Amino acid sequence: MEMVRKKRERPLKMSWWFSSSYHGGILLSLLLLLQFSYQLANCGSIVKFLPGFQGPLPFLLETGYVGVGEREEVQAFYYFIQSENNPKEDPILLWLTGGPGCSALSGLLFEIGPFTVKNEEYDGSLPTLVLRPHSWTSVSSIIFVDLPVNTGFTYATTESAAQRSDRKLVHQTHQFLRKWLNDHPEFLSNEVYIGGDSYSGIPVPAIVQEISQGNEEGVQPWINLQGYLLGNPVTESSDSNYKAAFAHGMGLISDELYKSLENNCRGDYIHETTRNELCSRDLQLFDKLTSRINPVHILEPKCELVSPKPFEVSWRRSLNEKHPPNITDTRLTLPALNCRSYPYALCGYWADDVNVRNALNVRKGTIGKWHRCTFDIPNEHDIPTSVPYHVILSRKRYRALIYSGDHDMKVNFVGTQAWIRSLNYSIVDDWRPWYTNGQVAGYTRTYSNRMTFATVKGGGHTAPEYKPEECLAMYSGWISKRPL
Repeated sequence: MEMVRKKRERPLKMSWWFSSSYHGGILLSLLLLLQFSYQLANCGSIVKFLPGFQGPLPFLLETGYVGVGEREEVQAFYYFIQSENNPKEDPILLWLTGGPGCSALSGLLFEIGPFTVKNEEYDGSLPTLVLRPHSWTSVSSIIFVDLPVNTGFTYATTESAAQRSDRKLVHQTHQFLRKWLNDHPEFLSNEVYIGGDSYSGIPVPAIVQEISQGNEEGVQPWINLQGYLLGNPVTESSDSNYKAAFAHGMGLISDELYKSLENNCRGDYIHETTRNELCSRDLQLFDKLTSRINPVHILEPKCELVSPKPFEVSWRRSLNEKHPPNITDTRLTLPALNCRSYPYALCGYWADDVNVRNALNVRKGTIGKWHRCTFDIPNEHDIPTSVPYHVILSRKRYRALIYSGDHDMKVNFVGTQAWIRSLNYSIVDDWRPWYTNGQVAGYTRTYSNRMTFATVKGGGHTAPEYKPEECLAMYSGWISKRPL
């Protein structure tokens, strides 16, 4: 297949700007590069070869930009991978990696995409890419989107457009999807799902609601929206209140400390201003006992991270992490080769290679150093909880899959089950195991609002990264409307 480029030009004279990384919480500085007499509204290109991967890609990969905002001031970069099964009929999943500010490339390479970075000692050469055998593209097409702005290869063309907030992310993702489908009419009839993990638990339900409302109001193109799925999702600040219960259930703290925490803190481990002295004492002991535990998978070693994953920086700084590390600090050393964070560094070396950027059709001069996650850019948290959106979507009868890697302490299954119970829907398929290859892969329960909850046995915060085979089985069953 020859390289295919889709371009639509609009007569709009404006400046393009180069956005640099934030350092130490300093506001983003933008340097004027040059002026163009036109703007590329949407531009997609088929990628046949990628540096580091041997031979032509055995799947269809398209990369490009979609302009969002009133004047398309945000140029949203995406990776579209067509289903390897039946793309004309298989569902389309739009995937947002968490953070906020973690690149779509992270979800593609380390969670649900068809290729990944080979974990081998870095010798200065370009890291190697290899196929992943349990890609979710085996049963659906996936659009991986770099949002919010200044995530991955997405950039802003004006200073005001570079501001982040939950609601801006919702509006921009909604606009992105309608524009993308308008530019890809061959997929207009396909079922559409919105998915993500970690912090995506905040914006995704709101995105689904906004798309649904747009459909009801006749916004075109109509989207065949069917539902959403979330992994270990952040839902509201009270998620943190279940960390102690999880740690107690996993044998990380004693019965006595847990009882004391319950009595002295009365279920509130978040608000320091209302905390009494006995509660503070218990929390200090709790932190001491769990400080050397990897919070995102309690069985794995706690390694120094080159670029922290979404869970390593508290989403509202409510998890006793008042001073998160500056992830743009290049003085951080590489972790040990056997650490899960090692391939994250390799991913950065790969994404910064000029030949890789050319192959991906990244626009020159728009992004400096690539970061897997950009936590140091301010984000206005103007959606305090996503629970009301779950309620609305339940009333509209959208399908939902909520899954939790059961060894994640950061956004653990205890808290997730609590907000699901708060929806107060009756159970139609009670707690039972689900299986992969004849073995228990986790436990599941389905509610009358068409919401399925599932644990992934042995999984961490980003469950498909830890249990790819099991998570593919879970996803393929659910997306095909079969019981787990």
